[in-house]
Amino acid sequence: MPIKILSVDDSKTIRMLVAKAFRPYDAVVLEAGNGEEGLATAAREKPDLIILDVTMPVMDGVTMLTRLKENPELKHIPVVMLTAESGRENVMHIARLGARDYLVKPFKEDQLIGKVSRIISLQPKPGATAPAS
Repeated sequence: MPIKILSVDDSKTIRMLVAKAFRPYDAVVLEAGNGEEGLATAAREKPDLIILDVTMPVMDGVTMLTRLKENPELKHIPVVMLTAESGRENVMHIARLGARDYLVKPFKEDQLIGKVSRIISLQPKPGATAPAS
């Protein structure tokens, strides 16, 4: 059974990059364009991991992460935050809120796969070989 990854970002380009990174793996990538959509999708789909942008309209990633961690049914889902800011204060704040890891934009596919594979097990698609990392 494929793992479910939810990509929450207001940039369609970033969501496409995330989906492309996981193509060689037995994974389904779900998408949401803001935190509000992301929370609704997380509640409905119960993904195995969420890749969450910090800065978005409607509901930002920090608010979504906070609400996710307050929800008993969703708080166990690991979250990797995507941020344009790598400052220590920003990273510490995200960690205190419960994010498992973070990735600074722009990022490379292998960086994303590396962070995610330390949190959940990524398996190559049946009949495919995963790229060497």
